[in-house]
Amino acid sequence: LQIEGVNEQHHILSHHGQDENKIDQLRIIESGIVSRIGGLLQKMKSTQEQGQRLLDFTSIVFGSNLGNANSHDAHNLPIMLAGGGFNHGTYVAHNRDNNTELSNLFLRMLQQQGIEVDSFGQSTGTLSW
Repeated sequence: LQIEGVNEQHHILSHHGQDENKIDQLRIIESGIVSRIGGLLQKMKSTQEQGQRLLDFTSIVFGSNLGNANSHDAHNLPIMLAGGGFNHGTYVAHNRDNNTELSNLFLRMLQQQGIEVDSFGQSTGTLSW
């Protein structure tokens, strides 16, 4: 797939080494990805299923497995949660020095859907915000 303004592969650009040209190309790619996710969410919001919006009973997690791909840092992950009956429209930042397990989010998502579980993977409790 050729994207106007981008002349390298996404993964190569993620190791940008603070090169502004690579960061600009990465921004083009990632803006396109987020735009597509936004389109999906809009379609799910406008689709009715059993008298409800499809997005209301579907949870979607979107993000990265790296907080800083340039250095392969797996802390402070950028994660977006949509749908599922959660209270949205906020930005949540957890302790940057003592990261919360991502599995705590997954545990909260399971419980939000009515699944009675006390743990998931490496969870240490449910994520709250």
